[in-house]
Amino acid sequence: MIEDENTIAANDAAELREETAAAAPEVAEHDETAKLRAELAESKAAVLYAHAEAQNVRRRAEKETADARAYAATNFARDLLSVADNLARGLEAIPAELRADEKMKGLVAGLEATGRELEAVFQRHGIKKMVAIGEKLDPNFHQAMFELPSDQAPGTVVQEMQAGYMIKDRLLRPALVGVAKAG
Repeated sequence: MIEDENTIAANDAAELREETAAAAPEVAEHDETAKLRAELAESKAAVLYAHAEAQNVRRRAEKETADARAYAATNFARDLLSVADNLARGLEAIPAELRADEKMKGLVAGLEATGRELEAVFQRHGIKKMVAIGEKLDPNFHQAMFELPSDQAPGTVVQEMQAGYMIKDRLLRPALVGVAKAG
């Protein structure tokens, strides 16, 4: 009931204002000015919002572009890690007597040079081998494969089965490790 009275009062006030505005042009001019000011404020707010949104889109695009440049080679680098692992395993498998053999020295030297060049290429592209042995197990960088009895503190990495790598500030591949067992 109060709402009906308020609605009737508002309608009566609007009718009175229209009747007064017809007799006094300055009231109509004032109403028109107020309406234009409200529209102007609304338009300014819309322009500011659109400008802010455009800046956000630009910043987001710049960040995505920078990330794409920095991490574009991630999948390719991850694939090359297996090549580096196989090369290192192959070099480790060469017995000392074959390394000393004059016929094999050139081959061994070539394989070692290839390994060094691969490491240099990795470094140029921000790919770094992580140090795991002696570090505390960190699930963000290490994947524990088993526990070993050790004189090291429990949770310390004591064996590395596969090296972990970072590309710039992101994990490329976690290190596969053995961890010291408690007690």
